[in-house]
Amino acid sequence: MNKTRTNILLCVVALLGTVAWASPMSSSARSVIPSEVQQIISLDYRIVRSSDTATALKSQVMPDSLKEFEGALKGIDVDPGKDLESLTFASFRNGKRGLKTIGVASGSISFTVVLKKIQAQTAKPVKYQGSDLYPVSGGMSATFLDDSTLLLGDDSAVRAALNARAGSSPGLDSNLRVSHMIDFVEKAPVWSVLDEQGSQDLLLSALGGAAKLPAYENLKNRVLGSDYEMNFKRGVSLRIDVLASDASTSAQLSSLLKMGALYKKLTATPAQKIALQNMTVSSGSSDLQMHFRADPKQFQDLLHSQFFATAAR
Repeated sequence: MNKTRTNILLCVVALLGTVAWASPMSSSARSVIPSEVQQIISLDYRIVRSSDTATALKSQVMPDSLKEFEGALKGIDVDPGKDLESLTFASFRNGKRGLKTIGVASGSISFTVVLKKIQAQTAKPVKYQGSDLYPVSGGMSATFLDDSTLLLGDDSAVRAALNARAGSSPGLDSNLRVSHMIDFVEKAPVWSVLDEQGSQDLLLSALGGAAKLPAYENLKNRVLGSDYEMNFKRGVSLRIDVLASDASTSAQLSSLLKMGALYKKLTATPAQKIALQNMTVSSGSSDLQMHFRADPKQFQDLLHSQFFATAAR
C-alpha cells in the first residue's frame, strides 16, 4: 500500500491543547521510550525563555502533566525556569496498566545537589535494571539516566522505560513508523509526533463540526500517524504532517478540513476570525497543505480570546 505524507499546516486555534516547544531528542531520552508510544512532546526551555510569544503561550495553556513534572522537579531542587534545557514527554501503552507517561528532564542539573536532596527526603533507593529508583513528590519515581538527565513518572511507567533501555522489552527504535516521523521533524525548533490514535484525536479537534460527518468515520482509520512543527520567528507559524494511507484519503481530508474551518468561522470571535483568515488551504493530487502564520500582536489577541481557553482544555 502506498503511503502519502499529507502536509497539514493547521490553524493554531484548533491545536492549542497539543502545542509544545522542542529540540532534537537526546539519546538518553530516546533510549527509555517504549515501542508502543502514542505521543512524544518535547519542550525546549531555551526557546521559551528567548521568545515572549512562546512564554505567553506556555503560561496560558500549560497542561496538567507539565505542571506535575515541573512540581516534582522543584521538589528536588531543580528550577525548570533556570536549570532545564529540555523536558521530553512520552505517553505509551503499558499492557493492562493502560496509557502511561514518562518525562525526561535534561540541562544544568547537578547530580550531587539533586541526589543529596532526594536522599534527605526518602529511604534507600530500590534497585531496578541497574538503576536507583527514588520516590519524589506527586507520587512519582525518579532515576538518573546520566549526570545531567533525570527520568520521572509513576513507578510502573519508569520501570517500563528502564525495561526498554535494557532491551528486555521493545524500544522506540523498533517502531519504524514513529522513528521515521521523528527523523523527519526533530531538527525543527518545535516538534511532536503522534501515532494513529493520537493523530485521529488531533484531527477531531481540527475538524470541529465536520468531524461528526459520516465521511470522517470512513476516513479516520486510514490516518496512520502525524507530526508537527512550530516556530516563533517573526510571529508564529505552524506546520503539521498527517501520514495517510493513500492520495484519495488526503484529498477527502482536505475537503473536510475546509468545512471545519467554515464551521469555526460561524461562532468565532473577532480574534479567532483573524486567525482563520490567516489560514490558507490548498490541495493537489497527493497532498493537503494548510498554512497558519500570525504576527506577535495577532497571536497575543488570540491568546486572550475565550476560544483559546476552551480549545486548550
